[in-house]
Amino acid sequence: MRGPHNIWRLIRTGATMERTGAMKVAMDAMEAPRAFRILARTVVWPIQWLGIKGDPDQPPVTRALTALGPAYIKFGQILSTRPDVVGAELAQQLRVLQDEMPPFPRDRAIKTVEAELGKSISMLFTEFSEPVAAASIAQVHKAKLARDGRDVAVKVLRPGVERAFRKDIDAFYFAAWLIEHLSPASRRLRPQDVIAHFEGVVNGELDLRLESASASEFRANTKNDEGFSVPAVDWEMSSRRVMTLEWVEGIAASDTKNIDAAQHDRAALGQRVLQMFLSHALRDGFFHADMHHGNLKITPNGDIVALDFGIMGALDEYTRRVYAEILFGFIQQDYRRVAEVHFEAGYVPADQDVDAFARALRAVGDPIFGMDADHISMARLLSYLFEVTERFGMETRTELILLQRTMVVVEGVARSLDPHINIWEVAKPIVENYIKDNVGPKALARDLVSTARVLSRFGPRLPKLAEALLTAQNNPTPASKPQSAAKSAFWFALGGGVTATLGALVALTFG
Repeated sequence: MRGPHNIWRLIRTGATMERTGAMKVAMDAMEAPRAFRILARTVVWPIQWLGIKGDPDQPPVTRALTALGPAYIKFGQILSTRPDVVGAELAQQLRVLQDEMPPFPRDRAIKTVEAELGKSISMLFTEFSEPVAAASIAQVHKAKLARDGRDVAVKVLRPGVERAFRKDIDAFYFAAWLIEHLSPASRRLRPQDVIAHFEGVVNGELDLRLESASASEFRANTKNDEGFSVPAVDWEMSSRRVMTLEWVEGIAASDTKNIDAAQHDRAALGQRVLQMFLSHALRDGFFHADMHHGNLKITPNGDIVALDFGIMGALDEYTRRVYAEILFGFIQQDYRRVAEVHFEAGYVPADQDVDAFARALRAVGDPIFGMDADHISMARLLSYLFEVTERFGMETRTELILLQRTMVVVEGVARSLDPHINIWEVAKPIVENYIKDNVGPKALARDLVSTARVLSRFGPRLPKLAEALLTAQNNPTPASKPQSAAKSAFWFALGGGVTATLGALVALTFG
């Protein structure tokens, strides 16, 4: 599937952007260099007739992305949260991609529900509405359960969406392969690994059983978060292509007019969105990775409710600590420490100059530190950050892709609620609390206890290991190097276990 035939898909993408007028609008909004505009339009203008016409009633970029399919729509959803990158007008146009896509017929949804749950619709629900929201992958219907009369939201996958994504992803793989071969400098960004990561995310989003599990775990993690909630999953009414959640009444996070009319504090909501994301990423290591406006509602009591759990991010403990130290360093304007963390984590090659890297980071951080969001040009900032990563040979970290992308999306949501939000001040208490609990004496004691527990599992095996090593020492064989390595491993494990156990006891006693 990932062969040269995908050239046609890429040609049609460019042709569609030109035919719908999206090419000019997008380049104007993002202030593309004049030379690039001339080159791009010279190439695609003669072949624009090959592009998809799309819906002429839609704005150009929305029209093009909708015509091109689900993967392109996902891209547009991200851009819709960044008015500072694409401009306020274009961002507003793109917001319809979040939950206002053309729905598929109710009858098709009912057939899917009946096939997946194995019963007629009348046995499952006493009411089943027309679509109330439609996105790129699925749509939602409001229904009333036959068994107890509760209102629920029923999410149903679009017919044929799996095949549509497969086509797009195949084309993306081919584009990534071309980029790597035509531009060796791009290989440090690992384009094909990025697409592989995206493919894994999409495959998870196309199985609603996995989304149900994510929603359930996210709800358990956040049950004590004040002002934030997650609807409960109805497992009996969920399957691979159908997911049922409790119904939640609320105002969409993008509907600032009605949020104001309901007298909600938009500044407080903007702070809470950003702080909740950071808390979930750092505290739990499990966060909502698609927190755009269409997936957030404001309830009558002012709570933020998260919806749509198809894309979730996970971070291991080590990555969380690295991320927190980087954020904390920027907040403290300690660019030397930020640089050191990058080197310690292996994000920057060891042959680079840590001082030079620290100065480059200062050029990123100092101009925006303490400024209101409406004074920051994120387009210029991202452009300079890219230059920095290229200069110092940083490779793309696939484990951080979702985190970085979601941070951009969440910041966009927070800025739409409060254009004057100070991102650093809002993030500071969350990051400081995490650092205090996880990068200090308490964390050291916890790590030592965990290490001791792991090593203690080898306790019952130590006598046999010792006997085997003594036997091997008395009866040397040609394979002496492996035995020597095994001996070193044994003494290291034994000594490490004792040291870790003693260290943990001391830390627990005096820490």
